[in-house]
Amino acid sequence: MRMSTSHCSIITAIAAFFLSAAVLSPDGPAQAADALAPFKDDLFSKQTVLQTSDNGAFEVIDYDEMRDINGRDQIPQKRVQQKYVALGIRKAQADETLSLDGIKLDVTRVGPVGNAAFTVIFIHGRDGDRRLGANDYSFGGNFNRLKNLVAGNGGVYYSPTVKSFDSSGVAAIVGLIRYASAQSPGRPIILSCASMGSQVCWGIARDSDSVKRLKGMLIMSGVTDPDFIKSAFYKAKLPLWFAHGSRDPVYAASDQQALFESLHKAKYPARFTLFQTGNHGTPIRMIDWRRVVNWILAR
Repeated sequence: MRMSTSHCSIITAIAAFFLSAAVLSPDGPAQAADALAPFKDDLFSKQTVLQTSDNGAFEVIDYDEMRDINGRDQIPQKRVQQKYVALGIRKAQADETLSLDGIKLDVTRVGPVGNAAFTVIFIHGRDGDRRLGANDYSFGGNFNRLKNLVAGNGGVYYSPTVKSFDSSGVAAIVGLIRYASAQSPGRPIILSCASMGSQVCWGIARDSDSVKRLKGMLIMSGVTDPDFIKSAFYKAKLPLWFAHGSRDPVYAASDQQALFESLHKAKYPARFTLFQTGNHGTPIRMIDWRRVVNWILAR
């Protein structure tokens, strides 16, 4: 039976209510850890852990290009096999241009405009735009999974076009965070950044107004910020997850791992996933979005 727009809105509101209740539950992290219902976990979450340390905060995941690209994609690196995607989520997707304190920002939004249970924002790297984070078929279908996980659990997902990775780009995302917070007051916001886009994440980490609205961050294949411990984000002890490929030729995994280790020694809430033999784009393809989002929401 076809559902009307009003029926979809009611279902979204109910999902937002129950998810936010779990996230904010006084019973603590145990309930929040399962805030997001599974979505194709048999295809995306069954990864082989080769090594763990730091009480499980650091892990090395088995990655094999022939299996995880050629064996997964119908057209390698361009189109994943159909079983990895569910395209019905496109009904909840819209391209918009937001006016944020005089800054025009092009975004792809998936999920409700307001009263979302939580918000996830993805920042692309160099030469990308909003289409990268909304592409259902690239990166092994991992963005399609993210869209289904977020909107399917009453949340909203934004993939903006960042025109530069300097203070101007940071200002645009500061505006987007403020906008998302105003649309869904008091609800968690998770910021994720890939490659050169990580410079935006580190810039946001220094903005105390944005940090007050954030729940946590994910950095994938990113540059290292040697002054992170001076940031408002660090002082707030918000959860931070790193993901990197061991053979990344753009930003060395060892640099990011050194930052993680210093944070772990300081008992900071951080995790690190290293994809063994993975390249620069490997974490975007392989990161287990449900696991990361659930961990951040549970903190």
